[in-house]
Amino acid sequence: MAAAPVANQAQAVLRSRLCDPAFVHSPLRSSPDTNYSKLKYLVNSSVSEACNNSVLLLGPRGCGKGAVLDMVLEDLKTEHPDAISVIRLNGMLHSDDNCATKEIARQLCLEHQLSFSKMASSDDNTEFMIDMLRECGLAHKTVIFVLEEFDLFAQGKQRLLYSLLDAMQTLTSQAVVIGMSCRLDADQLLEKRVRSRFSHRKLLFVPSSLDDIQRLMERLLMLDKDSSLPTNYVTEYNSRLTSIFGSKKFTGILNSLTDADATTSNILRFLFRVVSYMEMESGLLSMECFTNALSSMQRQPKMDSLQDLSILELYILVCMNRLEDKEQSSYNFNSIMKEYRSIQDAYRTSDKYATTVCFRAFEHLLDRELITFADSKGRNVALEYRPVKLLISSRELAEALKINTTCPAVLQKLLDRERYM
Repeated sequence: MAAAPVANQAQAVLRSRLCDPAFVHSPLRSSPDTNYSKLKYLVNSSVSEACNNSVLLLGPRGCGKGAVLDMVLEDLKTEHPDAISVIRLNGMLHSDDNCATKEIARQLCLEHQLSFSKMASSDDNTEFMIDMLRECGLAHKTVIFVLEEFDLFAQGKQRLLYSLLDAMQTLTSQAVVIGMSCRLDADQLLEKRVRSRFSHRKLLFVPSSLDDIQRLMERLLMLDKDSSLPTNYVTEYNSRLTSIFGSKKFTGILNSLTDADATTSNILRFLFRVVSYMEMESGLLSMECFTNALSSMQRQPKMDSLQDLSILELYILVCMNRLEDKEQSSYNFNSIMKEYRSIQDAYRTSDKYATTVCFRAFEHLLDRELITFADSKGRNVALEYRPVKLLISSRELAEALKINTTCPAVLQKLLDRERYM
């Protein structure tokens, strides 16, 4: 088998793993102390014992709340195929009480093959929801309400939450309310009448430790020996990957990645990029794949804007940087032009441009938001007289000069503060 087809096949296997939440979070099923096990026990007991429950899943975005909930619901639907009905709402779409009750009625009608009336009022939809909860309870069917962005439902009069939790107080109803929020104080936003009907169960999702993240990476990237790929290739691939995971450079990459965002979704985005950088000739992952993936995730929009600037625009930025180094508190286009002319006279470069051309380059930098006006006053004043300031640091400007292949050598020298202050 040629190297390229093997590499393509390995990439396909790895990408399918990274896109499968069930595979990513599968170790959660084996431990009784995980949030998966706790949530499944809670919902399963509500279904099997015909009781009502409510719980909040709290944690930062991307930490796996939704993925764990989907795994639990999928498993319970397999175990109790005809005993569960799931209604999903999102606070960004359905925080309005009238809109939420209408959406609940629509999903209940769709689930139970009933005709839905778009003209029904909010009170009619609320009454229909309560009646359906009672009928489902008599039929020993549990209705699970999933409220994403739960904190947005806790705004306003909270009629929806009150109606739901109040309906669950009756003996005939059989329902579970699962709220998801990135606000850890979401339960404190509830009114007294709503809080008294809430069960106050909370599951906290926190980002994984460095050791857990490395174990997750190893499990997702290591190939199985019993896969359809050649045994020699799998052995060499896993051996190369093991040496990478054991190196100090990889530890530095992992620290840089998790310092910014240690959530599972960010780790998966990083690994997807790593797999995309795989060496197609050998079909192996190298340290360069990890460094390239990290640098691509740490790209800054300003640096991207700086890369394709013209020489004149770089001159203007350097002149502004020099004016700020001289602690000139306020400067405008005319001040920049004086500094530009002084550089031309001192170094006698061939990069001389007319004032009108310089002004167009100045306006282009304003449009790109690399520079801006120092204050909001003087909007009726001509642009060349309005004070401006840089929106990039000296370090970012120095990096931009290094990357720009057309940058004159004199600009690099002008940024050397020790020599030219």
